[in-house]
Amino acid sequence: MSNEPTTQPTQAPAAQASAPFSKIAPVIFGFFIMGFVDVVGIATSHVKADFNLSEFIAGFLPMAVFVWFLVCSIPTSLLMNKIGRKNTVLVSMVITFVAMLIPLLWYTLPMALVAFALLGIGNAIIQVALNPLLTNVVNGARLTSALNYGQFIKAIASFLGPIIAGFAAAQLGSWKMLFPIFAACTLLSGLWLVMTQINREIPEGKPSTFGECFALLGDRSILLFFLGILCVVGVDVGMNITTPKFLMERCGLDINAAGYGTSVYFAARTLGALIGASLMLKVSPKKFFIVSIIVTIAAMAVMLTMHNLMASWVLVAIIGFAVANIFGIIFGAALQRLPAKANEISGLMIMGVAGGGVFSILMGLAAGAAGGQSGAIMVLIACSVYLLLCALSIKEKKA
Repeated sequence: MSNEPTTQPTQAPAAQASAPFSKIAPVIFGFFIMGFVDVVGIATSHVKADFNLSEFIAGFLPMAVFVWFLVCSIPTSLLMNKIGRKNTVLVSMVITFVAMLIPLLWYTLPMALVAFALLGIGNAIIQVALNPLLTNVVNGARLTSALNYGQFIKAIASFLGPIIAGFAAAQLGSWKMLFPIFAACTLLSGLWLVMTQINREIPEGKPSTFGECFALLGDRSILLFFLGILCVVGVDVGMNITTPKFLMERCGLDINAAGYGTSVYFAARTLGALIGASLMLKVSPKKFFIVSIIVTIAAMAVMLTMHNLMASWVLVAIIGFAVANIFGIIFGAALQRLPAKANEISGLMIMGVAGGGVFSILMGLAAGAAGGQSGAIMVLIACSVYLLLCALSIKEKKA
């Protein structure tokens, strides 16, 4: 899909010199396309209303997206070994582009499910392939910071999704008009990447098999990072789900006003990703991780006793700000653990994104047992404690 020169490096990608900004920029912009997956939240609400779905049936719409992270992650890592990271990212953008067109051309419930599924497939592929592609253009010393800049760009897309949907409904006649806007961005990103020459790395020796990919979990550090991804995704999903319920329960807000809690969380997370990416050019990612997760645990502990609205907003913002960089730090540490197996490790880590959704079920059970959202917050605290153990175990390598 591109004139991508083949090279067989004698050293790991992390040890290479950084590429010029003209090569880094199109890769970083790909994270904006990665953020389109979060449109599933606002899209689910609209599809539910448009087709008069029950809560139970509407609950299957996000599943149509996120189940593909479990199904596609490892196959994508193997695909990268055959066609290269850049070409794999381009495949994901083609699938995402098609997904964005379907609701405009055929807006029925079955086709909406097809569009959600294609969005999930495309996003699973780009999440597996884009992070290792970044190692082709950024050296090891700056990799963690670059990954967090990518998360900042992704957070912007997540934050803008509901705003664009509202604008489309008010000014363009239908919320569905957000899809051609996202489709145009996807096309622009794909063309930019096509025109950018990035060396493609073909792993030496026999390509990995499914079994060999999963065998990497036998490495204690890789297993630790995999479980860390599960927990940080659990915290992220958990805060999105719990915050509105918490504000209704503790502060007496109605459902519409409480929904702004999610916007506060996303806004703080976006700001945290930007500031964190800059700070980690000067501060050790491990130290940054430790401080961030301690702040997160403290803020969650205070939430257990909170009934004041303004203080609750502040605590939600603190948590969003503090956890913003943890995913990138864990992912960067995992990629640098075994650079020669970066493709396979990326597949394992993104598979953890799907597994992280199980914490929403645990939180629901805990909230029911505790008679309120304090039970859900305790599950989030347990995830955060594990992340603290993960932070303490990271062994940093000097560039």
